[in-house]
This record gives sequence, C-alpha cells and structure tokens, in this order.
Amino acid sequence: MRRPSTTPRRIAAAASVALALTLGASACGDTAPSGSTSGDRLDGQTVTVAGVWTGSEQDNFKKVLAAFTAKTGAKTVFAPTGDNVSTFVGSKIEGGNAPDVVLVPQVGVLHQFAQEGWLRPLSPETVKAADASLAGVWKDYGTVDGTYYGLYFKAAHKSTVWYAPSAFAQAGVAEPTSWAGLLKAGHALADSGLPAFAIAGEDGWTLTDWFENVYLSQAGALKYDELAQHSLKWTDESVVRALTTLAGLFKDKQLVAGGARTALQTDFPSSVERVFGPAPKAGMVYEGDFVGGIAKDEFGKTPGTDAKFFPFPAVDGGKPPVVSGGDAAVVLKKAKNAAAGMRLVEFLASPEAAQVWAAAGGFLSPNNKVDLASYGDDTTRNTARSLIEAGDSVRFDMSDQAPAAFGGTKGAGEWKVLQDFLRDPSDPRATAARLEAEAVKAYRN
Repeated sequence: MRRPSTTPRRIAAAASVALALTLGASACGDTAPSGSTSGDRLDGQTVTVAGVWTGSEQDNFKKVLAAFTAKTGAKTVFAPTGDNVSTFVGSKIEGGNAPDVVLVPQVGVLHQFAQEGWLRPLSPETVKAADASLAGVWKDYGTVDGTYYGLYFKAAHKSTVWYAPSAFAQAGVAEPTSWAGLLKAGHALADSGLPAFAIAGEDGWTLTDWFENVYLSQAGALKYDELAQHSLKWTDESVVRALTTLAGLFKDKQLVAGGARTALQTDFPSSVERVFGPAPKAGMVYEGDFVGGIAKDEFGKTPGTDAKFFPFPAVDGGKPPVVSGGDAAVVLKKAKNAAAGMRLVEFLASPEAAQVWAAAGGFLSPNNKVDLASYGDDTTRNTARSLIEAGDSVRFDMSDQAPAAFGGTKGAGEWKVLQDFLRDPSDPRATAARLEAEAVKAYRN
C-alpha cells in the first residue's frame, strides 16, 4: 500500500524515527525459533512491532494490538518507521535492536528482506489460516523462492474513482463504465463549469497508479505481471499504447483542473480537497478507497451520499482493473521475542483481528472470512466485497513490486518520468524509452 499502501499515510508527515529507539528497552529476550505455541498465554512478554502507519491508521492498528493483548496477555510496543522501511529495519538489525514484527508496505522490500536473510518463515498455523482465507495471489505476494514470509493483513483498493454527486447532477452525467465514457463525462463536467479531474501530480506515486490501472485493463494481467518483473521491457508497444491513452487525458486542459502546471503543484491530500473541500475545483479525483476516509474526516462528507465512487472503468474493451496495495506482517530472524511475534502474526491472520480495524474504519482486509457487516458503512463494505470478489485477478501495485530506486523514490525513477510526462505528454514512445532506461538501472537486468 504503499503510500497509500499505499493510503492516508501519505497525508501525515513521516513520524520521528527517534521514537523507535525504545524498541530494545521494551522487548524481552526470547530467541525461540519460528514454531508456534498457539493457545499459550504470553503474560509478561512484550512484542515490538514496526510499521509505516501514523495518525489514525496507527491509532486503529493499536486497537488490534490491544485485542491481541487481551487474548494473550502480551504487551505490545509500536514504532513508526517512516516511509523508508528498509533503511529503518536494516539499521535496527545492524544495531542488534531488531523489532519482532514489521508491517512491510512493498512487495519489493519484502523480497529484499528475504534475500538478505532477515526473515523467518511463517508458522504452520499462519500458513493454514492463509490457505483458508486469502486468494492465492495474496499468498504469492508474501512468498519468496517458495517460502511464505509475509501475511497480508491490510489492503487498499486502488481502482476507485471518487466524485462529487452534486457535480455529476449539475452536468447531467452518470457513472461511466468505459474509458471513453470517462472522458465524455469529464467533458460534460467541464462544459457545466467544473474541470473533470484533480490530479495529484506533485506525488509521483499517484501517476504510477493511473498508469497501472490503464495498463492492467488494456494489456491484461499476463503482460502486467511481466512488466512488474521487468521480464517485459518498458519499450514494449503495450506500454506505449497505455501512455498514449493517458496522454489523451493529461493533455486536455478541460479534463485536468488547472492544467499540468497546477497538477504538478498538487499533492494527494490537496487533490481530495479540490473535489470535496469548501471551494471545489474539480468534479472527480482518482485514487484508492482511502479517499472516502479523507473526504469524511477532513471535509465532513458522508461516503455513499456526498462522496461517491465508481470502479476504474474498462479501457479499450478490456476488463475493469483491480489494482491493490497492502501491508504484510513479517517476523525478523534477529527478533528478541520471535516466538511471541509469530503469535501476533497468527492473530493477524484471523478474521477477529481484521474485524477490529474494520469496525474502526479506514481499512480493508483481503481475508475472505471477515464478516462484511464489520465495516461501518455501505461504501466501505462494497469496496471490501469488490476486493474479495476479484480473487486472483487482483494485481498488486506495480511500482510497489519494483526496486525502490525505480518505483518508490521521490524525484527519481518512474515517479519522475511520469511527472515529466504529465508536464509534456506529446511523446509516449520517448517516455517509454526513459522508463526502460531507469528500470534497467534499478533492476540490474
């Protein structure tokens, strides 16, 4: 999820890593192997947990940790990592102060951790629970070289287009189901006096999400997987085609509120404000399910009433895409209380744990055993249902699968190339060549 895994974590400033220095002082010295002792009490033990979550996300995850404490007696300590999870964890391991459990928001980083030899295989209890409750694709994303290391606990549905119903009513348009229909609805909005899209071009990750949804629908899941692994070059005609499709949106000043210049000065929270704030500047904003939470918490909108969404539409006759992000729980080899950490991951694999956060809001679970009634509103409930029903057709955020140098670094790699493309979308083929050059450097192939 990245950034918003993906998500509202993009809104908050990175929390002070200094808080995480308390990890060692609060952890107990249990160096037991990964085998579970499910059912035993853990009174007197402490589990240290590190993750990117800040603000309300962190507060709500602490409710899950409190439920684990009530169930097992173990105390928990949460330390925010900031966005650079890899650097944080590496420094803790090097300093002999590794947390027990880490919530990892990028598939690429999870693979890096496994290849560095930092992770313990998850317990048989967790494997059994995952087999029974997760679509195979989620387990695949947590598996490296045949070993299951990462349980996906929190997901984001990144194929939702949010809109102001009042703007649609004024323009006399309905929710579109195709890319052509989306552009047509956008022009109707513009004709009624309101540009179509607020685009958060200042945050390059949002542009990768635009590309991924268009590409998945237009090129299909197989090519998407190949491009994510860089076994398909970014100069492939399918990439040029998707960029050409995006260019039709990016170059149209009626569709992009304020034009490219304004979009490149608009961060993600501001893009939501431009649609749902007190002075609307656009009728729609594309991003994940977390847009609804921001519209509600920051601007008093009620999801499903005055903040609605429709699925990202099918492109050129393809299937409607379902792109997701997520956070995977892993247990570190050098954890001081790995056995208790493994018990926490087993708990996170249960519907019980997910339902705690579902009730609090701002959360989707990939766990198909979670009671949809646990979600607090129909909009979130329907989004969760859509994610579950997508099953193995879900594709994880492509940039989150890439090395960070390509898919996760501000002002570099894919983020920077797509920002330049938003600024000048006149040459999709040249942009594809730039993307390939950056990918070669990052993937080293």
